[in-house]
Amino acid sequence: MDISVKSNPAEDQRSACIVLGVYEKRKLSSTAQQVDTASGGQLSTILKLGDMDGKLGQTLMLHKLAGTQCERILLVGCGKEKDFDEKGFRKALTAAITTLSQSGAKDAICYLTDLDVNKQQIGWKVRQATEISQHAIYRADTLKSDKENNLSLNKFVLNVAESKQLKSAKLGLSIGSAIANGVSLSRELGNLPGNICTPTYLSTEASKLGKQFSNMKVRALGQKQMETLGMGALLSVAKGSRQPPKLIEIHYQGGKKTDRPTVLVGKGITFDSGGISIKPSAAMDEMKFDMCGAASVIGTMAALGELQLPINVIALVPTCENMPDGNANKPGDIVTSMSGQTIEVLNTDAEGRLILCDALTYSEKFKPKSVIDVATLTGACVIALGKHACGLLSNTESLADSLLEAGKRAGDRAWEMPLWDEYSESLKSNFADMANIGNREAGTITAACFLAKFTSKFKWAHLDIAGVAWESGAIKGATGRPVPLLTQYLMDQCGKGYQV
Repeated sequence: MDISVKSNPAEDQRSACIVLGVYEKRKLSSTAQQVDTASGGQLSTILKLGDMDGKLGQTLMLHKLAGTQCERILLVGCGKEKDFDEKGFRKALTAAITTLSQSGAKDAICYLTDLDVNKQQIGWKVRQATEISQHAIYRADTLKSDKENNLSLNKFVLNVAESKQLKSAKLGLSIGSAIANGVSLSRELGNLPGNICTPTYLSTEASKLGKQFSNMKVRALGQKQMETLGMGALLSVAKGSRQPPKLIEIHYQGGKKTDRPTVLVGKGITFDSGGISIKPSAAMDEMKFDMCGAASVIGTMAALGELQLPINVIALVPTCENMPDGNANKPGDIVTSMSGQTIEVLNTDAEGRLILCDALTYSEKFKPKSVIDVATLTGACVIALGKHACGLLSNTESLADSLLEAGKRAGDRAWEMPLWDEYSESLKSNFADMANIGNREAGTITAACFLAKFTSKFKWAHLDIAGVAWESGAIKGATGRPVPLLTQYLMDQCGKGYQV
């Protein structure tokens, strides 16, 4: 779908559909009032019939209204005008694009971007509309014989109230498009089954970024190289699989060579059976999503390349399968990490932290400005926060604050949890430097405490995305989160030029 920005009065539009906002108690937005006047008050008359009262997310499609030049008018409920905020704007946009995608309209002009949203600038509104629109039309039909080509809408114009706002709107469009493309790539990788999206496949897909962007270099370390580096924790997880492990490196240089990089680390367990501590069979198919941390990091790098931010970023993706086998980790095994610290493996299903800890140690060589790891790490985070926010833990308050603010700005929120020394007590082992799990309490926090033991030399934050990385049930599929949060954080590091 082609998305663009223009500045034109709604009442003069010749289009398959125009999209207008209606507040509660059937109050027309200012743009809708102009169309109502042009139609001789027909919009007001129709609303009085009671088919719509303007509640947030409601839609009403009208056809060939006299006095207007368009084939359809889509009215979208925006709730109470005084309460219409960023969340309401996103919900209204989602309702609009969902209804449009189910209609026969081939093109549409959206005037929801004219609405006042907590004084947000036009660039922000266009960016959000672009991301939401692309997300809503995504179809996970790559492996289907009968593609879901039921979307007739191929052109979507976002209106800008004043022509002097077009520059800001175009910046918002470019940022929104880049993030949307990164999210789509992340979702595509996440939705692929484990028999296709293996560590080698993930490495091949990541290498395409190096071909697409001249200032991005990609390489992958194999098993022998990781053995030489002493990555005993990561390799212990891979032992139970026939698929060879990889450590993917993606180097983006948009800043000066002397600028210290931000390092993103994404957990890439392409299928997680739990190993010898095997998972229940119900919903085990969803463990193909255990590489969504890796997928989100790769998607963020794609967005970064498209935006060409003036910053240096390195993505590290430790990737392997976690399978039961005669050679697999056993409960009670002790492995030696790249840092030299020994780990007693009490539960082979706590494998994500084993591959992440070696990648975190490896990141030291880059002298990072900060390190952010992203992982579908604990079911405890799903219980704690559900699907609305990812968990955030950090050893640096300023880094945590920046990520929290980026999440709010992007509509991809995180929630901070404590990283106190007291929680580390449960990781003590009688036989090794630490165990890979604690007790049943505070599982998300103790997992982060484990990772913290490998991050003393740099500023670090951990995002547990187990609750937000995919949806289950009828809408099962990867979400692409937290690509928006990570991209917003990286833009924030580049100054005001990328603030919309």
